[in-house]
Amino acid sequence: MANYDYIIIGAGAAGLMLADAILKDSFFDNKSILLLDKDAKQTNDRTWCFWEKGEGQFDSLIYKSWNHVYFAGKKFSKRYAIKPYTYKMIRGIDFYNSIFQKIEASSNITFKNVEVTAIEDNGQNVVVSSEGQTFLGQQAFNSIFDYTMATHQQKYPVLQQHFIGWVVKTDEPIFDIDQATYMDFSIEQKGNTRFMYVLPYAADRALIECTLFSEDLLQKEEYEIAIKSYLANNLSTTHFEIEETEMGSIPMTCYDFQEHHTQNIRYIGTAGGWAKPSTGYTFASTARKIPVLIEHIKTKKPLHELSFKNRFWFYDLLFLDVLHKDNAHGYRIFENLFKNRSPQLIFKFLDEQTSVWEDVKYIWGCPKIPFIKALFRYLF
Repeated sequence: MANYDYIIIGAGAAGLMLADAILKDSFFDNKSILLLDKDAKQTNDRTWCFWEKGEGQFDSLIYKSWNHVYFAGKKFSKRYAIKPYTYKMIRGIDFYNSIFQKIEASSNITFKNVEVTAIEDNGQNVVVSSEGQTFLGQQAFNSIFDYTMATHQQKYPVLQQHFIGWVVKTDEPIFDIDQATYMDFSIEQKGNTRFMYVLPYAADRALIECTLFSEDLLQKEEYEIAIKSYLANNLSTTHFEIEETEMGSIPMTCYDFQEHHTQNIRYIGTAGGWAKPSTGYTFASTARKIPVLIEHIKTKKPLHELSFKNRFWFYDLLFLDVLHKDNAHGYRIFENLFKNRSPQLIFKFLDEQTSVWEDVKYIWGCPKIPFIKALFRYLF
């Protein structure tokens, strides 16, 4: 049975960021690390987007960035300059290649392309099993998420940010190359919170996603029909070629994943509740949490003692309660926000960087009655 100091399960954003942070820290120079994933990570299976001020740690991997965002509601729409922020995008394949090059050049991280079937903390160490192989680690970090981790309880609602996206090449130059369509709620809502998301790569090439914040997934054809309709009705084109596709579902919940952690096992990324509950954005949230986790590991304290809960958790709790109670009118929250507040304040709040006064200013820009009702539901 192979023995390691640390085992990282899952080579997605969280697992690879953790591996990268370990490689950069001399504390781990003499530690042995095992990275496991059933996927070899050799395809462009997803994109990650985030907003950021100035230069950042991932700038060398940025595939495209935008200095303007566009928001559209039912009665309000506007193009915004977002300086000092930039909206940035990283392709999955570029991120994978970058981190795996570092792993391959390292002598203390081993990658194995296997599927994990079981993980157990016996109090002294962690036993990780795959088909035909067993690995022993002092600590393990698991990013494998299953919705039953959150849906086994009913105290906190569990929504999904789910989507299908197409990278399309159009016959004509129809896209504004310096504008990301952050949310377009002008489409039919059909009882859910639905919007279109457009990231132009060139004047004739863009990623277009049909996205929902709701409990249940749609049939694949319904997302695709929505994308075709948006191209025809909003972008005035029916002549395009689909170059790439992607799909996904990200949990939106304030359920505390703390109960899944043990002394020697820590769930990370989406599986650890690191997706921002009110938006589903995970990449930047994960990047902020990894350094905190690294410092906690170095203290040698039990892994389950680390908590990321703060006042923004409660704000997200109220937001999800409102969205869950009245999903058909979720667009009104965002329309009120973008009408009454700047995108700079919105981004700062969602990054959990605002002062308490700025929190109040942000919250006061939302529809008030639904949030007051949500507050009373949780207080009483």
